[in-house]
Amino acid sequence: MAVASAPLTIEFAPLTAERWSDVERLFGLRGACAGCWCMAWRLRRGEWERGKGRANRAAFRRLVRKGPPPGILGYADGEAIAWCAVAPRSVYVQLERSRVLKPIDDEPVWSVSCLFVARTYRRRGVSVAMLRAAGAFAASYGARIVEGYPVEPASSKMADAFAWTGTAAAFRAAGYEEVARGSPKRPIMRLHVG
Repeated sequence: MAVASAPLTIEFAPLTAERWSDVERLFGLRGACAGCWCMAWRLRRGEWERGKGRANRAAFRRLVRKGPPPGILGYADGEAIAWCAVAPRSVYVQLERSRVLKPIDDEPVWSVSCLFVARTYRRRGVSVAMLRAAGAFAASYGARIVEGYPVEPASSKMADAFAWTGTAAAFRAAGYEEVARGSPKRPIMRLHVG
């Protein structure tokens, strides 16, 4: 992927069956990271582990075909450069089981569970743009609150693979506010959209 020197213009679109080939190209053979195919929080841990690669890819494709869209793609110059999973919190089995990320109240929320940006577009503000677009996408489906569970790295030298839920700095820049902290490095952040 070539990166232009001009300011980056990103367009956003929901991931529908018609856009499946775009997400396949973006995720590549590894399914974004270690065969995940954005299924880590949607499946029980053992099922996800056994499905790494082909089975997770097939499960994600079925999810996309069935609808509604499980998130949004970001495009630059007609090419998918970023992915953001955003859906009602209740669809994320692993999130529902988490002690660190347990619900903080009874409000119905949508959750940002994954951010993936193509390597050549990282550290250019793409995550911030995707988080803002995720809020608008969720609002279009009636959401009032969008919640995220980013990492708060101890230093700027954290490997990209560990930032798949986004960084707290990106969430803050996108207008999300910290509402709880289940662990020192894992804030719960919210954006009110409706």
